[in-house]
Amino acid sequence: MTALNLSFYSAFTLSSLGLAFHRTHLISALLCLESMMLSMYIALSMWPIQMQTASLTLLPILMLTFSACEAGTGLALLVASTRTHGSDHLHNFNLLRC
Repeated sequence: MTALNLSFYSAFTLSSLGLAFHRTHLISALLCLESMMLSMYIALSMWPIQMQTASLTLLPILMLTFSACEAGTGLALLVASTRTHGSDHLHNFNLLRC
């Protein structure tokens, strides 16, 4: 395993561990999701270079588009939940109540 692959795997693992263990604020959960998407984007961008093929060069752009949509949706949910609940603490949200 090269140092480049190890850095991508460790970035994804650290961000998923941050999402699993530090769930106090919604903004920190959104930042962990963004870092997961960014590490996957960089890994998908470097994969065709390592394999020396040009067939998968559109896949990172598609993933970056979905990541931007996810970030916009997450920030809209953050603003809406802060306006309705008064804070972005995740323990204030009741998922069973509509």
